[in-house]
Amino acid sequence: MNGVTTTLVLVGRPNVGKSTLFNRLTKSRDALVADIPGLTRDRHYGKARVRERSFLVVDTGGLEPDAETGIYAEMAAQTRQAIVEADVVWFLVDGREGLNAQDQVIAEELRRSGRQVWLVVNKAEGMRAAVVTAEFHELGLGEPVAVSSAHGEGIAELVDLSIPAEAAAEPDERPDHPRIAIIGRPNVGKSTLVNQLLGEERVIAFDQPGTTRDSIAIDFVRDGKPYTVIDTAGIRRRGKVTDVVEKFSVIKTLQAIEDANVCVLVLDARQDVSDQDAHLAGFILDAGRSLVVALNKWEGLDTARREEVMRDYERKLHFLGFARLCNISALRGNGITPLMTAIRGAYAAAMAKLPTPKLTRVLQDAVTRQSPPRSGLNRPKPRYAHQGGSNPPVIVVHGNSVEGMPDSYRRYLEHCFRDAFRLQGTPLRVTFRQGDNPFADRPSRRSR
Repeated sequence: MNGVTTTLVLVGRPNVGKSTLFNRLTKSRDALVADIPGLTRDRHYGKARVRERSFLVVDTGGLEPDAETGIYAEMAAQTRQAIVEADVVWFLVDGREGLNAQDQVIAEELRRSGRQVWLVVNKAEGMRAAVVTAEFHELGLGEPVAVSSAHGEGIAELVDLSIPAEAAAEPDERPDHPRIAIIGRPNVGKSTLVNQLLGEERVIAFDQPGTTRDSIAIDFVRDGKPYTVIDTAGIRRRGKVTDVVEKFSVIKTLQAIEDANVCVLVLDARQDVSDQDAHLAGFILDAGRSLVVALNKWEGLDTARREEVMRDYERKLHFLGFARLCNISALRGNGITPLMTAIRGAYAAAMAKLPTPKLTRVLQDAVTRQSPPRSGLNRPKPRYAHQGGSNPPVIVVHGNSVEGMPDSYRRYLEHCFRDAFRLQGTPLRVTFRQGDNPFADRPSRRSR
């Protein structure tokens, strides 16, 4: 299991093309937006893959070094925190406007940061690189690199230069037991749940959002079985949390998702499901991690409120139909045993070994019940299936004319495979591979 190991942060003054570059790197996927109190909508997070390199990319708001109050001061504070957590920083400047005083102030701040900084001269399409980058040498941040985020020019080459290549595949030395990431918005009871799982006060929990920040991993044994729990809010004491940005470290949360086998998404039953809950759930799904949803603070709710909560959940998180929902009280310990059962089931489903003969039988039965719709002149003919990976399970379907298989039929096959192998709690990915024509190299009868 290879997680995202490199965090790239895009920095620069407003309107130099950071968001355009973000969309280019993430292939315009919907970014996770930290839309919670104290964080502006301008800080976006996404997972990128360029050629053979995968990394986490952060689009920050424009950095206004001189801003002291208001929204620009908050954006600058967020950007500085993102820089602290970055492995690589791309400092974007505008090649068409040229160098200005604000660029020089930002460059000085980046030099003091100690991060690995690449000076990126954007909007350089149609211009000679040597000419457009010339004046930016005086920023003292090394050789400027000319790119065009709008046209994609020079982006892949810059990724190759600045993002470390993924290590060659090696045997996974991690223990073969579930790594559980506790995910959720501030103040939903994540640290209380961790303490309940551990049976002791190992992490500091206060009734205040963001009392903790860094992710920590703790090994424990429950009912004779080993686990590792990752608390996605660290252990900073209440009095130490003074900066609004420290109240929620999204970067640490996303890295914890990548590093886990099973994610427990904690929701507060006394609050409505928020957009942030849906964004976090979507990122877990995109990462392919198995999932259990824990509806916390369930105790004390009357029947009417419980019914309202369930309607809200089904409406806003309907795409999590594969995940088991557990009603718990992290504070009192109610529902923890069913929660652990669901975690073990989700882990088993994510790591399941699916034999090719049974996969093929399930495929053939599914095709017999419902044939794929025609794609052009031909009807797709799935022939056989095999497992192409785990965590999440990947099933590769081979056949003729399958390259045009519609998404609706893909979902139908996912449902059939999930039911046959009881794969509750994990995403399931079905891919199609066109089979080679065994008669392609034979001479036709007409040519004989």
